[in-house]
Amino acid sequence: MTERKIIHIDMDQFFAAVEQRDNPELRNKPIAVGHDGPRGVVSTASYEARKFGVHSALSIQIAKRRCPQLIIVEPHFQKYKEVSQQIRQIFLDYTDLIEPLSLDEAFLDVTENKHNIPMAVDIAREIKQHILDTTQLTASAGVSYCKMLAKIASDWRKPDGLTVIHPDRAQDFINHLDIKKIWGVGPRTLEKMHQMGIFTGNDLRNMSLARLTQEFGKMGRVFYDFARGIDERPVIAEWERKSVSCERTFEEDISKTSTVTIELYHIVLELVQRIEKNQFEGYTLTLKVKFLDFQQITRSITVAHVLHTKEDILPLAKQLIHDIDYSSHPIRLLGLGVSNSHLCPHEKSSHWVELELEFEEW
Repeated sequence: MTERKIIHIDMDQFFAAVEQRDNPELRNKPIAVGHDGPRGVVSTASYEARKFGVHSALSIQIAKRRCPQLIIVEPHFQKYKEVSQQIRQIFLDYTDLIEPLSLDEAFLDVTENKHNIPMAVDIAREIKQHILDTTQLTASAGVSYCKMLAKIASDWRKPDGLTVIHPDRAQDFINHLDIKKIWGVGPRTLEKMHQMGIFTGNDLRNMSLARLTQEFGKMGRVFYDFARGIDERPVIAEWERKSVSCERTFEEDISKTSTVTIELYHIVLELVQRIEKNQFEGYTLTLKVKFLDFQQITRSITVAHVLHTKEDILPLAKQLIHDIDYSSHPIRLLGLGVSNSHLCPHEKSSHWVELELEFEEW
């Protein structure tokens, strides 16, 4: 069986790098891309800003306290999308097996490639150079035989890095790996693993499958395999959109029914535009509410007809918000999403469901 050759490309500080490229005055300065408001968050921070502890998802207000000289730059998402398309065209010159993870990163399966280049590291090196020549931006690349290790490798020598994890060295690499680097280990899982005495890949490898399954459910099997360098997930080129959503964080918390209704109306209009743009058909509407104290709830309803117009969605959105008490519990964020593109036969009538859905901020 031919050993797979997987490359993970990750653009360095992508949004910030684009802004510094297009505005010479921002180069070599600490910048954060995001909205400069009381509720703004950092989308991307330049490496100059990261030295002060500024990172993505950090509150803009905290970021400015950590780095008083920080420059806040409003995001230009259309420009980022255009650059991302340029990068994708470079990928397509080598392979059609491309799995985008976001605007700034993707997996490529180059086991069989359009130039018949035998070494994946040579392909990664060429792609990095082509990206630099085309966009004046740097990328980091990871090369290995599976997605897990390729992704870890791309982050190993940032920025402008190139790391190869050969199959013969993979187990030793994993054994010495900090457990937080393993794909799927988030903050809560990390805390639990530390409580179990798991700090390295080797510690994880010494755990039985039964124990890991008991503690982490289905992910236990995944962690068991990852600790042994087993990851057979393919690079999926054909990606099916599973949802369309948007959310809005308010400058000031809202609690009046009239204000909530108006904001919900505007979010519905934005959602309808995104549904039309993506030509998406879904049957489940999900409402996301985050309160002043950061408590978050979701409510969903599934109907027997496609949700694609304001008339379809607004009455359901009002129905979902109606039973939520926010009069003494102000709202800081509202979100709406449509999902469930394949209605099952038993889902012919409206009913309530609980659903986890990734939301897109606007």
